[in-house]
Amino acid sequence: MNPAPDRRHAHGTGRTDGSNHTDHGRLAAIGPYFALDTPATPGEAPPPGFRPLSELYGTGPDGPLARRIRVVARRLGTTEPRVAASILHLGLAARFWSVGLGAAVLLGTVPTLERAWVRIPDQGPLDLWTPPEPVPPAQRPLPVPGTPADQGSLADRLYEAVLVGQLEPLAAAVRSAVPLSARLLAGNAASALAGTLRVLDAHAPGPARALVAELLARPPLAGTGTLSAGPRGAAFRRTSCCLYYRVGPGAGVCGDCCFSRPPAPKRG
Repeated sequence: MNPAPDRRHAHGTGRTDGSNHTDHGRLAAIGPYFALDTPATPGEAPPPGFRPLSELYGTGPDGPLARRIRVVARRLGTTEPRVAASILHLGLAARFWSVGLGAAVLLGTVPTLERAWVRIPDQGPLDLWTPPEPVPPAQRPLPVPGTPADQGSLADRLYEAVLVGQLEPLAAAVRSAVPLSARLLAGNAASALAGTLRVLDAHAPGPARALVAELLARPPLAGTGTLSAGPRGAAFRRTSCCLYYRVGPGAGVCGDCCFSRPPAPKRG
């Protein structure tokens, strides 16, 4: 799955900023899924309409994600909440992986998003805003991205910041609204990660592929699919389905789906 806006995404802008030795403008230049907005001046408040990211993961039928799932269902024209929930989850996973993996590969750092704020626009990917993250005095800068000394450290940080920090509470919130299997959501997370890699292949293919391969070997992503090198870059085939084919007769299956064609409707 490509994290750029595509047929399955139903749910920013970036500003160059020197804080913490990062250049978020480099991320925004790749595309809106990679953008991470930051304050222009120290102490600047989030823009209007933003709320703490942690509030996005509120559970229950009136939680932000539950309400958004209903919006996505109407836009897709589906009467199956689980289809809308899966598509929404997939797009949000792609958003977080794009910021995390993009920053790891291009900037040599991984934003934790612990103090991030979020805004859900009417169209397009989630808007993310974060103040500069404090760097402990004893913490040394990471080595050059892609070097052996750096690989494990970046993978650990990505695992904690994205998988543990964002995708675990995201999955819990989605499942509190609509029953979906953990296997399907893990497959979505892996698909979103592989899609992010396909975008980054044009910018830093070696370091990006090594990081993605290491993350896909760790639970809960282990066993969710197979990553390979294809003629057009990295290719991924997942072992589950995001349910997009159930949107309608003309929806078809996604490029990384476990199915080669939409399954026939069950009889009876």
